[in-house]
Amino acid sequence: MLTLRANSVVEALEDDAAGRRVTAVRVIDAVTKARYRFTGRMVFLCASTFASLQILLNSRSEKFPDGLANSSGTLGRYVMDHWHGGGAAATIPGFKGRYYYGNRPNSLYVPRFRNLRDADPDVDFVRGYCYQGVGYPEEWESTWSQIPGFGADFKRKLRRPGEWHLFLLGFGECLPYKDNRVVLDERADRFGVQQLRFELTYRDNERRLGADMTNQAAAMLEAAGGTSIVRFEQPYTPGTSIHEFGGARMGNDPRESVLNGYNQAHDVRNLFVTDGACMSSTSCVNPSLTFMALTARAAKYAVEQMKTHAI
Repeated sequence: MLTLRANSVVEALEDDAAGRRVTAVRVIDAVTKARYRFTGRMVFLCASTFASLQILLNSRSEKFPDGLANSSGTLGRYVMDHWHGGGAAATIPGFKGRYYYGNRPNSLYVPRFRNLRDADPDVDFVRGYCYQGVGYPEEWESTWSQIPGFGADFKRKLRRPGEWHLFLLGFGECLPYKDNRVVLDERADRFGVQQLRFELTYRDNERRLGADMTNQAAAMLEAAGGTSIVRFEQPYTPGTSIHEFGGARMGNDPRESVLNGYNQAHDVRNLFVTDGACMSSTSCVNPSLTFMALTARAAKYAVEQMKTHAI
């Protein structure tokens, strides 16, 4: 039987006296502010990267004064986000006033092509990046605010799409750095739960990767016949790609990681963390399917562990 409980804010997890098992989940009702405890044989924490880290860091006990399952001291550390903001856009001649027919076309994707096997001789960074892009007519870019009218008159104006542009935006791998981290802030939310403070910055490797990302995007658009090329030189603030990773990373060594290869906490055997917090690398691709695959594998492993009474 599955029970879904709405309006529930997880405050913390409780562990036993030995610090080897989660014994309860403490929850605050967002409407009534009442507090509840829920118990179970196993706990899967999948609240999204930063929410999961906030819960773990707030789950303090005599055994784990710095956060649950944190004997390694790495909880909250090695936080990453995709390098985001490099790329370019260009006008593509020959399509003015034209529009597509048939099924709506999808956006485009350029997979990673740098440092795939042997290091490229003309790059000065490790790892790589990909592009997400889209073609769009200039007059429609800000339709909601710049084209007046409504109804039939508005539709007639939309039938004249104007010049078309091609947009390439890069997503690059951020290396894991120990001092890129989140910690508990002194401030609490309206429920009295301490919030996170972020200490996260990009480094030289990411900046060099981002520069190459912009150069290659501009070169591809020029080779495709693009004109009026605009280069994106300024990276976005970490967090704007909305691809958060790390903080409870997987690893074989309990002294250097929070989770094992099945997303199971080294210290607390009935606790699994299966969102982006488990990642030890950002790669350069959208991460949702990876999270889903890791969760499916962890769930299968957990069932096997329960059947053998290992948990």
